[in-house]
Amino acid sequence: MITIRPTESQDQPALLQMARTEPLFTAIEADTVAELLHDYLELADHNGYLFLSAVDGRRLLGFACYGPTPLTEGTYTVYWLCVAGAGRGQGIGRELMRQVEFAARAAGGRLIVLDTSGRPAYAPTRTFYERIGYARAATVPDYYAPGDDLVIYMLPLAPAVWFPQPEVPIHRSHPAGVA
Repeated sequence: MITIRPTESQDQPALLQMARTEPLFTAIEADTVAELLHDYLELADHNGYLFLSAVDGRRLLGFACYGPTPLTEGTYTVYWLCVAGAGRGQGIGRELMRQVEFAARAAGGRLIVLDTSGRPAYAPTRTFYERIGYARAATVPDYYAPGDDLVIYMLPLAPAVWFPQPEVPIHRSHPAGVA
């Protein structure tokens, strides 16, 4: 049975190995995951980074790193989402994201933002985010490198005040003979 839970120190070796062997992650990105995981496991305030692990028994199948976005009100950022090759296509990524959304909402979050690469190798990643309800909010051409765009996605967690809701008139019909 697959369980999504807060990442524990026992997950660290497998999580770091997963980040190092993920074909889409560069060595610098894997090092960044290691740095953020260290902060999460060792610092009382986690330095603002939170991790969830998807496990089947003791086997790590995926992880998510997220947290409140500094200098915002109720915005959360998903920094990393990774599912092991053996775990792909089983709904693990979707469930990790749903748990991130639940945790953010429970903490008063109103918006989740994440970004990814515009390179062709990331097309399945972008399709995944769109399929689970995230809207493409912006694209910054050549952000990471020439030909490698930054693609930003967002998911409102609550009705957003900047999207006014139209007033809908309610028409009630009365039964015949009732005024």
